[in-house]
Amino acid sequence: MIDITRRQALLLAASLPFAGAATRTRAASQKITVALDWTVNTNHIGLFVARDKGFYRDAGLEVEILPYGDTGSGTLVASGNADFGISGSLGLFTQKSAGADLKAVYAVVQSETGRVVFNADRTAIQSPKNLDGLTYGGFGSAWENALLQTIIRHDGGKGDFSTVTLGTSAYDALANGAVDFTLEVSTWEGVEAELKGLKQRSFRYADYGVPDEHTALIVSSNAYLVANPKAAAAFVQATRRGYEFAVDQAKEAGDLLIAANKDTLTNPALIDASLKALNDGHFLKSANGAIGTMDKAKMEAMGGYLFASGILLDGNGKALKDKPDLAAYFTNEFLG
Repeated sequence: MIDITRRQALLLAASLPFAGAATRTRAASQKITVALDWTVNTNHIGLFVARDKGFYRDAGLEVEILPYGDTGSGTLVASGNADFGISGSLGLFTQKSAGADLKAVYAVVQSETGRVVFNADRTAIQSPKNLDGLTYGGFGSAWENALLQTIIRHDGGKGDFSTVTLGTSAYDALANGAVDFTLEVSTWEGVEAELKGLKQRSFRYADYGVPDEHTALIVSSNAYLVANPKAAAAFVQATRRGYEFAVDQAKEAGDLLIAANKDTLTNPALIDASLKALNDGHFLKSANGAIGTMDKAKMEAMGGYLFASGILLDGNGKALKDKPDLAAYFTNEFLG
């Protein structure tokens, strides 16, 4: 597996302040592909803004945003079928630990947007320990059990609950009482539930022993980054311009996202409310002004938690015996 050496990283860092001008003259119209991790939503807004406002063109790039499909974005990137992709922290850590050629280069979301959610009328649920013995509507990954057990045990519970794997049907099952609790993204499913008038309550992961994380990242492969450092820097920096625009000019950014995805995004109220939640919660841009930058301590804490929980497996499907070099999983070098 190719990796960026310390020396190469330092050379890249030294060249980044001049990446904008160099890219325009030496990498004009270089084509770049980006794979999405899910159907289009507000987490992707910076990509569409950067494309449709001409930020990529200004950087000498022609960027194609690939539609979401059956093959995951991390797999597409690691196999060389996409140059960049949107990925969650979990996807990055688990796939790279299993041998995939991946490296995160941009933090789309600055802190955790996930929640444990349940109907507000469940008055017996006052804290996570009250989830013991209940039924969870799940999505099929080992991560979910580790996450929920951590949260419940941190609150003094046993971490014993039943799981029914439902995928996105979990939200309908929660609404009609078929399951007792599930997980949601507060800035998307949570906002959608509010618009539908559903009354819910929730627990934040980080309040109950789970490290905070960048829930959405942009990843590339070491193979691509080493071969195309200037184009990579141009892409990452133009993408940051797109997300900065989404923070500063939210209404116009939302309109651009909808216009680019008319067949998919048919509820403008959801886009407006979701983007407001992302901005008001300082998710796209942190309260201290960070946008795009990955927090080293945050990344290593989540990677360490996944390792300690036995979630990180090698290429043979066996839990890693030794904690990996988590610094090799991400870099802020291309932000300039």
